[in-house]
Amino acid sequence: MSSHYPLLKPADLTADQRDLYEKITAGPRANGPFRIMHDDGSLAGPFNALLFAPGIGNAVQELGAALRFNGELPDRTRELVICAVAAALNSEYEWYAHSRAAVVVGVSEEELAQLQSGSVPTSASDSEAAALELTRELVAESGVNETIRATAQKHFGHSGITEISVLVGYYRTLAGLLAVADVPAPADTAPDKGHEK
Repeated sequence: MSSHYPLLKPADLTADQRDLYEKITAGPRANGPFRIMHDDGSLAGPFNALLFAPGIGNAVQELGAALRFNGELPDRTRELVICAVAAALNSEYEWYAHSRAAVVVGVSEEELAQLQSGSVPTSASDSEAAALELTRELVAESGVNETIRATAQKHFGHSGITEISVLVGYYRTLAGLLAVADVPAPADTAPDKGHEK
């Protein structure tokens, strides 16, 4: 696997890095449909890079955990939004990870193909379409169309459009980190339960 960051093994971590490592590898992330760790214990995806700045890395992983596991958005909506960001930014690892998470929460392969092509899936509910239109506006960074914002707010309220906006920003951040670190998607395509097989 190509990466501009050396893979840090658990035995080589400082105390701050070890604390962050344990937070990342504990809880619901460890049992997800995509790998977060290699056979040697080093972290996969953006997580290895976060270890190099453990103070920032901890804040980033806490925000990610809050968005994925404690947000108010329906799981399907959340994963559709994340996949739309991954597709728009051509983030291989993000797509690898969250296309698997999306399938677990009921997103079909056809819907994923439509997202990957930049389209809102034809089978999306009105609220999912509103979230995806808002996501498209946020990724484009050219302002947010008032009609699109109002439609999303009608479906999700202030709390929901705040969550969507932060969700998009968070996954844009991870996509940037993955690009800087040059972290590709794993070579195999079979979903697993957190660890590289």
